[in-house]
Amino acid sequence: MEKLRIDKWLWAARFYKTRSLATDEVNKGRVQIGGQDVKPAREVKPGDLLTLRQGPVVRTIAVVGISQARGPAPVAQALYAETPDSVQARTAAAEQRRLAPEPAHSLDHGRPTKRQRRDLDTMGGQAGHGWGDRWSASIDD
Repeated sequence: MEKLRIDKWLWAARFYKTRSLATDEVNKGRVQIGGQDVKPAREVKPGDLLTLRQGPVVRTIAVVGISQARGPAPVAQALYAETPDSVQARTAAAEQRRLAPEPAHSLDHGRPTKRQRRDLDTMGGQAGHGWGDRWSASIDD
């Protein structure tokens, strides 16, 4: 039966761009075999069930094949099969992120530039819309 180090397999299956990135992710506890944290030297064999986290995405995959070398993407995709539950959870999470975007991304303007601040200061005499009026914390107003 063929076996291969988990970090090398993750690199060959194209989950991570370099083997050192795969090693770092395994060391950080973002890759598990059978629900248990592993070390980079742990051997993986066909039939193992892996759980790996890439950013907000959690994937559960079954190891189908072993490859000693990193090949093209179609060959790498043949090394694993994602479970149907994982695919469904991943698409549901993607839909949730699409429907509820980050609130900070909807801000049109951030802090005013120097020119915008000067314009706000010159508008200060016009109906109380100056920079100082806008951000005043005094009780006198």
